Amino acid sequence: MSKPVLLTVDDDPGVSRAVARDLRRRYAGSYRIVRAESGPQALDALGELRLRGDDTAMLLADHRMPEMTGVEFLERAMDLFPFARRVLLTAYADTDAAIRAINVVDLDHYLLKPWNPPEEKFYPVIDAQLDAWERADRRLPGELRVVGHRWSARSYEVRDFLARHQVPYTWLLDGDPEGAELVAAAGEPELPLVVTSDGAVLAAPSDAELAAAIGLPTTPSTGFYDLIVVGGGPSGLGAAVYGASEGLKTVVVERRALGGQAGQSSRIENYLGFPDGVSGAQLADRARRQADRFGAELLQAGEVAALESRGTARVARLSDGTEIAAHAVILATGVSYRRLSAPGVDDFVGRGVYYGAALTEAPSCADEEVAIVGGANSAGQAAVHLAKYAKRVHIIVRADGLERSMSHYLVEQIAATPNIEVHAGKTVCGVEGADRLERLTLQWPDGLRTIDAHWLFVFIGAEPGTGWLDGYVERDQRGYVLTGPDLVAGGRRPARWPLARQPYHLETSVPGVFAAGDVRSESMKRVASAVGDGAMAVALVHRYLEQA
Repeated sequence: MSKPVLLTVDDDPGVSRAVARDLRRRYAGSYRIVRAESGPQALDALGELRLRGDDTAMLLADHRMPEMTGVEFLERAMDLFPFARRVLLTAYADTDAAIRAINVVDLDHYLLKPWNPPEEKFYPVIDAQLDAWERADRRLPGELRVVGHRWSARSYEVRDFLARHQVPYTWLLDGDPEGAELVAAAGEPELPLVVTSDGAVLAAPSDAELAAAIGLPTTPSTGFYDLIVVGGGPSGLGAAVYGASEGLKTVVVERRALGGQAGQSSRIENYLGFPDGVSGAQLADRARRQADRFGAELLQAGEVAALESRGTARVARLSDGTEIAAHAVILATGVSYRRLSAPGVDDFVGRGVYYGAALTEAPSCADEEVAIVGGANSAGQAAVHLAKYAKRVHIIVRADGLERSMSHYLVEQIAATPNIEVHAGKTVCGVEGADRLERLTLQWPDGLRTIDAHWLFVFIGAEPGTGWLDGYVERDQRGYVLTGPDLVAGGRRPARWPLARQPYHLETSVPGVFAAGDVRSESMKRVASAVGDGAMAVALVHRYLEQA
């Protein structure tokens, strides 16, 4: 096998040569040194290394580069070589930026320039990083192959499921030679077809079957816990971290993928502690690792179908019939996007119409017309991200502008992006196409107009999806779960409330069952407040358990 690579990138040729020289002096016997003079050039080099199957042990990037900063380069390089050690070369004046980079790219070290003599200030740092790389478990799961129709809704759902769980896969059309060969070898099964690295074949698999195939935990380790958290978005993961870290035996049951709607966001720029922004996937992965480190059990592709009280226990029945019980429950199921009711929309779901960000589709939007319906932050984040690929992005919003429902920083970004066009005061009243979406009909003040668009991403309001709680906890008229003060407004008491005390702030109409995040009535609908709800709910669980 070829030697692992140490890649250094600096736009100053003198510094770049000096770094490469010092690296070769000590490490040329065991590693290959690759030098680049810009971020894009370094990314191209990494892409070629990835294609050849060469491994990369370390990335050393200068912070101040004109085309792409060192932090921006390292963030993109993580997708190609996630196990490479990341070192930022920085001047003394830029140490604040280096510290911020620890949050953005999980920076392993920042190295001040100049580092003479290298024997004292350079080599000890590099030695430690390479030692950590050698000892790390760098095994990636074998890559899956997915065969399906390009404009199949279920094929899209399978790819989205794998992408949200950060599982590498190869996407093959059923008409391509390799795809057709796999379909024939499997006996012409129903598509989509998933072939695992060890040759196992899954025909039109359910999410639970996919989860089992890629090694996700789907079954509880025991029947009784201190705390069940229903939902794995920011509030659920926040509750898991605080619950498990404080000694509660905690299990999270997530129906689809950890991170919830926030996990699909291309960029969250107003979350405390991440001044350069963070992608939803990165934030969700860090929260998952944090919860796992504290011992929380994370069950995925599992759906809680019902809750009931049995004495002091709260019992959750999963859709497969499995029951788990606990002393307390936190409902953190979040919300889902409301369906667009325009004629023809349902016929094109997964074939050009998508609810939410659908980040797996972004590269396929290259040089095409894209439409986004909605005016909140999630729509704005998606528009800015998709504008990097699309020829033009149309934002269609019923209101007279974006300012009413979107954060100011996003409104400014959209205004500064030349290929984003905002259609204020407009609505989608119809869609058309053959095999895929081809055009939209919009209602304008002076009548109907048609625009060509092969992609439509919908972000119109939210629905809590709490019908499964009918008859168990009290909800408001829109289905959101009532808690604390809202349950006792006007001097009333919750029906069947058995205790002398009033419900705690995030407690529902059932003692020991709490609600956190977007599913809670009158919640703030922000990532930070959802995480705060999760932490607060755990504190109230402790109070409940102390008095139970």
